[in-house]
Formats: sequence, C-alpha cells, structure tokens
Amino acid sequence: MKNNHRSAPLFFSMTYEFLEVYLPKQCGRSPHTVESYRDALSLFRRYILNTVGISIGKFEFTECTRECVLGFMNYLSELKSKPSTRNQRLAALKSYFMFAADKDISLQSNELEVKRVPQCRVPKTDKTVIPEDAMTAILQQPPNTKMGLRDRTIMILLYDSGTRLAEVLGLNVSDVVIDGDNPYIRVNGKGSKQRIVPILVKTAAHLAHYISVYHTSERPDTDLLFFTVIKNVIGMMSEGNVERFVKEYARKAQSSCPSVPDHVHPHMFRRTRATQLYQNGVSLPLVSRLLGHVSLETTRLYAKPSTKMLRDAIESVETSEEKAVKPIWEGDEAMMAKLSGLR
Repeated sequence: MKNNHRSAPLFFSMTYEFLEVYLPKQCGRSPHTVESYRDALSLFRRYILNTVGISIGKFEFTECTRECVLGFMNYLSELKSKPSTRNQRLAALKSYFMFAADKDISLQSNELEVKRVPQCRVPKTDKTVIPEDAMTAILQQPPNTKMGLRDRTIMILLYDSGTRLAEVLGLNVSDVVIDGDNPYIRVNGKGSKQRIVPILVKTAAHLAHYISVYHTSERPDTDLLFFTVIKNVIGMMSEGNVERFVKEYARKAQSSCPSVPDHVHPHMFRRTRATQLYQNGVSLPLVSRLLGHVSLETTRLYAKPSTKMLRDAIESVETSEEKAVKPIWEGDEAMMAKLSGLR
C-alpha cells in the first residue's frame, strides 16, 4: 500500500526566498530592514543549533513550537538584548512564519501558535534630547581639518534635516539641491519611500564647502555624498564610524558644557530636531511628514511639550472666579426671591 505521509518541510528551507525575493522585491522592504530580518533568523539558527541541538538541515517547522520561540526569547535575554530588540527579533520570526504558511497551508496551525507568543514589555522612559547650548558645543568640536570638515557637515545635516543616520549616509551628490533660496535634500527612507526635506541656507553653505573639498575632478569617483576609502576601495561610510566620532565629540564638549548628555548618539540629533520643531509650533502631522513616519503615533514619541507650552496651557484655563457669570436676574428682587423659593 502506498504511503502518502509527507514529512514536514525544513524550517530554514524558505529563508533564502524570504530574504532575497519576498522582502525586497515583493514587499519593497529597504536593505536595512532585510538585514535586520536576516540577523534575527541567523540568531534563531544559532539558538536552534547550540541550545536546542538540532542542525539547520534537520530542524522542521513542526518543531518550532510556542515553547521553542519562548526559549529563543529567553536566549536573547541572556545575551543582554534589550526588550525592544527582542521584540524586533520576534516580529521577524513571526513574519517569516506567516510567509511560509502562505506557501504551505499545512503550516498554518503552527503559524497561529507562534503568533500568540507575546512581546516583551518595554518600559516607557523619557527620551533624552540635546539642549541648544550642548548642541552648539558638540558642533564646535571637530578640528579645522579635512576630516573635521566631513564630521561637522554630517552632524549639522543630521541635526538640521532630522533624517535618520542611514538616510544621510545613503545620500548621493545628486540628492543635494543647494542652489537658490530653498535648498533641500532628496531622501530615500524606509520602504524605499522618497521624500523631500528642506534644509537651512546655512546648512547648504556647509554642504557646498564640503562638496568643493571632497568631490572634485581629483577626488575619488563616486556618487556617494559621504564615503570612505579603505585600501583604495570606495564604499559607503558605516554607521558605526559616525557613532564613534559623535560620541567622541560629545565627550570632549562635556568639559566646557556640562549640559551635554551622557551617551550621545546620532539618533539623538533627529529626536532633538523633531522635539524642537514641535515645541516651536510646527504641527505634528507636518513634523511626521518631515521625519518620514508612516504613522502619526510614531511621531507622538517626539511630541514632548516644553515648560513654556505647559505654562501657557495652564494660564489659558480660566479660573473658577473668572468663569463666574453675573446672574442675568441680578437687581430683580422679585425674580431672585422666586428662584429662592420665596414670595
């Protein structure tokens, strides 16, 4: 008698199609998003091999149970991953399982089981912004050298435009429009969505100076606005490199400006700019559009009211004394007596 039993597909048998075809070409996810998903699935593979003890060539979808995924979350916790990072890894795993279940209907029950794995609770904390005097002190730290010019230009652009670090590093020279009274940069954001971000004329002047030094006929032939040359190979500057020099300049600035926060990183420039725009009266939907947020709820994280905004709000509320309305019957003795139940 013929045996119709079909073994369950291997868990990692669809990862290549998921990462190389489905995410970038069918869903239009950015390279950074794809790499984030790749990291998550790679960490899960190491967990399955080193902790569960099953080879990539033997681990099946049916073995990826709720308990298995919960064990993976504990594994990430032991690696000192932050709750938000663990949630990102979990979301990537769920997304992959959903993709696989769409291709193979027999996996849908397993997908529903994994889908019920709860996210970690992420404590809500006030996000630090960089005070105005501290920002000035940081921007003054780069030396008057060619590399110092590059570092200062990157930090000024990060702050003025409020763009993500990856978006700044992905800019081409052709994405910078600095002629005229309305300079702007053309940014390729998350999900390959393009947007126009206006910049100040002063920022445009810094960019013009930078381009005149780094992009001439004698300089490396590349369209990248910011680049590195390592062993005669031109490439995109790494985010780690920018994080390193931002941290170093902030540390130096603290000696002359105590208001410089500890642990300054590039994303704080974006957060600071967004908060300042909101506190200076720019509407939240417009701030959201400038930042390239899909959801307005994401932008609300930057909507931190200033002390002045809170004071103005309090002072705008009428006191009970101010709200007291003069009775329309005042002076009419007969009416006041009637309303008091008297004759």
